[in-house]
Amino acid sequence: MRKFSSKSHSFYGGITEVTDILCLDQHSTAEVLALAAAVEKASNHPLAQAIVRKAAGMALPPVQDSRAIAGKGVSAVFDGQIITIASPRHAMQDGALSSTAAAQATAMESEGKTVVVLYTSTALALIGLRDEPRQDAQETIRQLRSLGVTPLILTGDNQRTAAAIAALLHVNYEAELLPEQKQQTIRELAARGPVMMVGDGINDAPALKQATVGVAIGSGTDVALETADAAILRNCITDIPALIRLARSTMSNIRQNVSIALGLKGVFLVTTIIGMTGLWLAIMADTGATVLVTLNALRLLRTKPAGLAQKIRRACPCP
Repeated sequence: MRKFSSKSHSFYGGITEVTDILCLDQHSTAEVLALAAAVEKASNHPLAQAIVRKAAGMALPPVQDSRAIAGKGVSAVFDGQIITIASPRHAMQDGALSSTAAAQATAMESEGKTVVVLYTSTALALIGLRDEPRQDAQETIRQLRSLGVTPLILTGDNQRTAAAIAALLHVNYEAELLPEQKQQTIRELAARGPVMMVGDGINDAPALKQATVGVAIGSGTDVALETADAAILRNCITDIPALIRLARSTMSNIRQNVSIALGLKGVFLVTTIIGMTGLWLAIMADTGATVLVTLNALRLLRTKPAGLAQKIRRACPCP
């Protein structure tokens, strides 16, 4: 494995919080929050869950036809109108965000916040969210580099938020990517060598499928889990380098077993043909090879692939 790609939220603690609600019309903050939560309640995206948590205990208005818009956001129908929650970029593409509101969104993003827009034909509100980096993120990056793996962040977040994450972790990044763009990037990387992609959302599924090895985080969506080749069942990203170490140990063990089995068979085949050993000794050697291969394989039970992560896990217990 030479390249490791991940979405940005894989490196964050999963406790995203709503920090700002900026109303752009006559609606109150409570009305905007309740409407946003109603639209987002069917989604398991970290940003959606943060908005729903913020509205906990509030009476949510009834919405219909809630659906995800791939790579953009979510929408639902309320009171005969289509309500959409998406990034400022997509809101501007839909003609719903004024230049003044866009400047306000840019100012919030410059503070390291992720901004989403609640809009119909015009913007109703800007919602700012912030997440703290996972305590095990830097340790995970360090371990990946020690394994000879180059990390790369692929994200749909805006450039400013992505740059802040990448600067903290000292990794390269590509931002404002749609699902098909992530897939294309993985395809290009895979053409140069093996690539592991880690993700947890619906938008990550195409890239997970395209990668040499796709790994889903257990707290992610069903689509990501079904598409991926492997899954990390705990919400603990230090398991990613541990997974690579285990895979490498397993492949090394397989090569050793193949060499032992073929080597012994080859030696006794030749010596039996030239009359140096008898048939029964060759049969015993064949049986012995089976025993040696089995015993060598059992050594994997003693492998502790997560050994390097124990200290960080004590500081940051994983569920």
